[in-house]
Amino acid sequence: MNGAGVHSLPVQLRFGDTDTLGHINNAVYASYAELGRLAFFASLGIEAPGLILARLAIDFRRQVVLGMDCVITTRVVRVGTSSIELAQTLTANGEVAADFQAVIVWFDYAAQQPVRVPDDARAVLTPQPGSSPPR
Repeated sequence: MNGAGVHSLPVQLRFGDTDTLGHINNAVYASYAELGRLAFFASLGIEAPGLILARLAIDFRRQVVLGMDCVITTRVVRVGTSSIELAQTLTANGEVAADFQAVIVWFDYAAQQPVRVPDDARAVLTPQPGSSPPR
């Protein structure tokens, strides 16, 4: 693949994801974003053990309830020295339910410090010219 592009993953909502009002609990949105990130990196052949989540911001746009068709999309915004900024969107029945900004750091767990994103991963992750701008 030449450049990461956009990766989409259907999300199966579970009864245990709901709160007492029948809405998907706000804390569960972070789990959906994680599923999307893991599937995104796997689709590119990038193994997750060298990655660590440094930041996750969520803007909630609309309520989600059990039974809605949900999809999480993930794309690269920027590749830094050791970090990768991702934009993610959760749609429910085709409408934006949440926007996410995630910063992932390439991490050496043995040394307990960030390391440079490897060149082969950088080549796959770097947004291509003409790709859509961040939302």
